[in-house]
Formats: sequence, C-alpha cells, structure tokens
Amino acid sequence: MDIIPNCGAGLRPSLGDFHTRSVYISAMTIVIDTSDKGLRHPEKAHRPDNEIQRKPDWIRVKAPVSKEYVATREIVRANKLHTVCEEAACPNIGECWTKRHATMMIMGDTCTRACAFCNVKTGLPGALDADEPANVARAVKTLGLAHVVITSVDRDDLADGGAEHFAQVINAIHAASPGTSVEVLTPDFLRKEGAIETVMTARPEVFNHNLETVPRLYLTIRPGARYFASLRLLERAKELMPSGFTKSGLMVGLGESREEIMQVMDDLRAARVDFLTIGQYLQPTKKHAKLERFWTPEEFASLESIARAKGFLMVSASPLTRSSHHAGDDFARLKAARGTRSR
Repeated sequence: MDIIPNCGAGLRPSLGDFHTRSVYISAMTIVIDTSDKGLRHPEKAHRPDNEIQRKPDWIRVKAPVSKEYVATREIVRANKLHTVCEEAACPNIGECWTKRHATMMIMGDTCTRACAFCNVKTGLPGALDADEPANVARAVKTLGLAHVVITSVDRDDLADGGAEHFAQVINAIHAASPGTSVEVLTPDFLRKEGAIETVMTARPEVFNHNLETVPRLYLTIRPGARYFASLRLLERAKELMPSGFTKSGLMVGLGESREEIMQVMDDLRAARVDFLTIGQYLQPTKKHAKLERFWTPEEFASLESIARAKGFLMVSASPLTRSSHHAGDDFARLKAARGTRSR
C-alpha cells in the first residue's frame, strides 16, 4: 500500500500528518490530497537521506542555453503542456529541446504512484483536460516533429487508467500531422481491463512501457507495479498490432546484478519486444532511492552487445540513454532493421 503523507519535507510524519481527504483508488494505492501544502514528494518526506554521489565525467551535460531551447519551451508553455523532460529532470533536455524534440506528458503533472526513483510530483491529480489532445497535436505540428513521444503520469484514479485519453491524443496527432509517427510510453494500466486494447485501436507506431528494474527490486523501487503484469502488457500490445514496434527500458545502478539484467532481456524477448533501452539511474534528491553505483561506458557497451545477441531489433545502452532520447532517429533505424532481417 502506498500512502502519501501530508507533512513537511525532511520531517518524519505522525498520525496527525495524514490529511483526512483520502481517495481510495484500489487495494494497492491510497492517495492523500496534499495540494494545500504544495509538496512535490510528500510520500518521501519520512525516508532517511541517501547521499547523492558526485557524477563521473562521462555523465556531465551542459546547461541548456540555446535559442532553440528557449523557442521549444515557449511552444510548450503556449499550448499549456507538461513534458517529462522537465518533470522527470531529464539530463538530455538541453540537447533534445535544441533540436525541437520534446516528450509530451499528458493527463497532468501529478502521479498517483510513488515510485522510489521518479522525480515526477505525486498526489491527487486533477480532472483531465478535454482540450489536451488538440493542444498536443497543435504543438507537434508547430514543432514540425516527424516523430513524437507521448507519455503520462499514472492515473490509477481513472476507471481506464487514462487509456481513452491516450487514444484521443494519438488520433489528434495523426489527424493534424499525417506524416508524424507516434510513440507512446504508457503506464502499466494495472487492473484496468480493456485499457491496452483501447490504446492500440489508435494504432501508435511504437508502444513503449518501461520495466525500469529487475523483479527483485520491484517492492522497493516500483512498489505500485507488478513485473509480470508489465511484461504481459508489452506482450499484449504486440498481439494487438503485430506490424507495430514494442519497446521497453531499464535503469541500472540500483543494486541489480548483470545476471538479473540478462534474465530481464530474456523475458522481454519472450514477449517479442523489439527495442531495449538501458540507462544510468541518477538519484534526483536525497529522499529518492539510493544510487548504488555508476556503471561505466564499457559495461553499457557490453550490455548492448549481449542484448543484440539475444535478438532485439534495436538496443540503446549508455549512461545517458533515456526512453525518448533520439527516438525519431531510432524509429527510422527500427524500420530499417526489420527490413534487413526480413530479407
């Protein structure tokens, strides 16, 4: 059970710190309304501090300062949109926004889950914005994107987990920009019967759902999710659209072993996943999950070689790899790889 306390940052909560206005979403999740306190991660306030390690040279990135970066930010703001680039503190935001590539985060900026690694705000979300599909489609057209990634917060409070909203966004983009390919990075839709079917009726070109970590670490890193439910979601997406591409991602640095990662690779191949991304976990704050170690570029190269040998069409593994990093270029490579393999 995930409980989001109503207490100040750095303080250990007591029974009096929990607001009485709670929303019971499922047997697994309770979201406490903390909107009056303005806390970003209230559920982590009672956790002990984990020291943030100094980043090695291979993880350094430049601060975003380009004119193109500012122009992309203005388009996002003008259309009242959220991006995972900002909300999840992605280290690649300067590079991507300079190229006018922004990953849209739909259904608000507040997540009903409390994953230990994530920097997205947690709490009780607001109502869906009926204008959001049109706003996203307009921003995609204005940015001139040939490929766009659409992700979201978890919305356990909605009967379908937001699946219909995803479908509306995909359809709106395809209608406004027929030449634009759409990649969706969805939640797990846990216990939301029919949700994946609803999303796939809109025919996204790429369906992505990140496993994030190895099964052993789920209870501490991704407590609201279930490993095999996420695997089945990916498998079902491929069943519903065999001609489409499926994709998943992992973080390393949380205490997983090389052997555990290789087992996850095998599980993903059994689910017929086409594309695997592997990146370094970067600890957002002292209250987030502890970074156990930095994997070296050589270790990432080794993981990529192993994954390719296991049969993935595409693999991207590096310290700064993220699900939507270079997504447009990777989509072109995916199509080319399938064409080469089918000969």
